[in-house]
Amino acid sequence: MAEKFEQSIEEMRERRGVKWNRFPADVLPAWVADMDFAVPDAVQAAIEAVVSRRDYGYGNGHGVREGKDGLAQAFADYACTNFDWGSHTVNPDGVLPVTDLIQGMYSPVYAFTKPGDGVVVQTPIYPPFLDTINATGRRLVENRLVDDGTKLAVDIDGLKQLVDDGTKMLMVPNPHNPTGRVFTRTELEAMAEVALRHDLIVVSDEIHCDLVYSGHKHIPFASLGPEIAARTITLTSATKGFNIPGLRCALMYFGSLELKDRFHQTMPARLLGAPNIIGIDATVAAWRHGQPWLREVMAVCEANRDRLTAFMAKELPQIGYRPPEATYLGWLDCRPLNLGTSPFQYFLDHAKVGLMEGANFGEAGVGHVRVNFGTSPQILEEILTRLAQSVRQAVPVPA
Repeated sequence: MAEKFEQSIEEMRERRGVKWNRFPADVLPAWVADMDFAVPDAVQAAIEAVVSRRDYGYGNGHGVREGKDGLAQAFADYACTNFDWGSHTVNPDGVLPVTDLIQGMYSPVYAFTKPGDGVVVQTPIYPPFLDTINATGRRLVENRLVDDGTKLAVDIDGLKQLVDDGTKMLMVPNPHNPTGRVFTRTELEAMAEVALRHDLIVVSDEIHCDLVYSGHKHIPFASLGPEIAARTITLTSATKGFNIPGLRCALMYFGSLELKDRFHQTMPARLLGAPNIIGIDATVAAWRHGQPWLREVMAVCEANRDRLTAFMAKELPQIGYRPPEATYLGWLDCRPLNLGTSPFQYFLDHAKVGLMEGANFGEAGVGHVRVNFGTSPQILEEILTRLAQSVRQAVPVPA
């Protein structure tokens, strides 16, 4: 029997999550990357087992590296079962658990670069990448994605020209946030070639790897070969795929133990903290037992993605839009509307829909918004209706 996972507006508003509590009650939120779905039964059972035991004392390492029920082994098994790592063997000893994936962004920058060093990103990009570079005093090397007529693609020629001797790191969200691109092997190999030629450390954020649609395939960056694996740190978590971001459990996977040793020489483990036992057990349960739930959720998300695509083509053709190949996030280019204000503010004021401000994703995101369609079809339909009505008010259809 299918698990019930779609949630009503009333159920969502009763919770403390930021998604449904940032805006006034008359606003439908479609901004932060939370899904409006209940977690898998196996995850809920794992959480309730901890609670029933009142198991809140200091951990002794259980769940992190020990045995088949540990986090590291669960990741290794899940990664190898669901994604093709080629000749690279996922070694549980390469796992470093962290509380928050953002720690996994900041800490390699501190460990492997110095203030003033260049860090390459493909923009528009998830805001914490930009925050990490700016907050640590590193130099942003911005390689904007280019529209090739069918998709936003990596500008390989531009990347080759931008990287210089002062560039030390390449950071990549794979799949890409906010565009929903699933980078092809050709794109990944071209980026890897640049990394190898210039001796760059690669930080690959693969947190959306579970959310890939039909016809596309997630390729782990570290799977491209032993040379690139040896310089790649993969960031991942069950939080996006299985909707448990509040449980604060993520990991860094070092493609070689030598790279991990180098990291620890400058970044003491105590500075990173550690995930709690509830987050660990929930993550292990998701990776071990959550696939049936994920298949059902992805069917809903893919139907929602297709509905968004059809709606944009028919009702809002002025807005630039490419169907995402992964994630439950749509990237909308609203510049043709000439709204006179940011589209985020316009839709908040006139549609009563809370989207994500495109400018937060860098200069390349100005005039855009990101919409979260990881919700019930009914809520999505209301969001789309409100957006279309507000656009018709701003840009009347000629008589």
